[in-house]
Amino acid sequence: MIELHTFDDPRAQSDALAKAVGDALQASLAARGAASTDAAHHATLAVSGGTSPRPFLQTLSSQALDWAHIDVTLVDDRWVPETDAASNARLVRETLLQNAASAAYFWPLVDTAQALETHIADLNGDAQRRLPDVAVLGMGEDGHTASIFADAPEWDVAITTADRFIAVHPGNAPHARVSLSMSALKQVGQLYLLIAGQKKLDVLNAALAAPQKNAISTLANAQGVKLDVYWCA
Repeated sequence: MIELHTFDDPRAQSDALAKAVGDALQASLAARGAASTDAAHHATLAVSGGTSPRPFLQTLSSQALDWAHIDVTLVDDRWVPETDAASNARLVRETLLQNAASAAYFWPLVDTAQALETHIADLNGDAQRRLPDVAVLGMGEDGHTASIFADAPEWDVAITTADRFIAVHPGNAPHARVSLSMSALKQVGQLYLLIAGQKKLDVLNAALAAPQKNAISTLANAQGVKLDVYWCA
């Protein structure tokens, strides 16, 4: 199921989402006993790349949260070095991991010193890599979210595997990707979707109206999944 929050102004959208994400992180910390310094009492936030989340990430960076007990990671990233302009890790360092949020610990998804498949195996075998408590997704006009592309040869694996991390080679988008799997997304405690424009709202509505071969339809129609959508006209 989805809950749609609509905004006429991008600043209001960013402010409202930052407040909601901050509240969700505080609730996760409280549930874990955030006063402890033990790693088990950290909350994990996963965010998305691209141009749309930049204002939200900058706003969130100044929220007065217990950032020292918040781990930040990514929903997905391109298989490029962090110095590359296409790197989502670079975006996160430049926008979110600033101001108050500079105290957060960052878990990037990419290490191009390894082969991609070797790295995916290492990610899935790393017990320290927690599933996110809170995740902020984006969505393409083809209905992909994270890097789960319907035109990728890994589509069937991406939506069925129990592994948390997958490698994806999109058919019509540049760069190989590292992404959370559909199974991992379904297990996130609090999911948000940040989108703008009528076309993306139409894509979302079509995905909800009838099952389609795209990631947002698969996720939004999954039993037990709640998706808070923050949409700006």
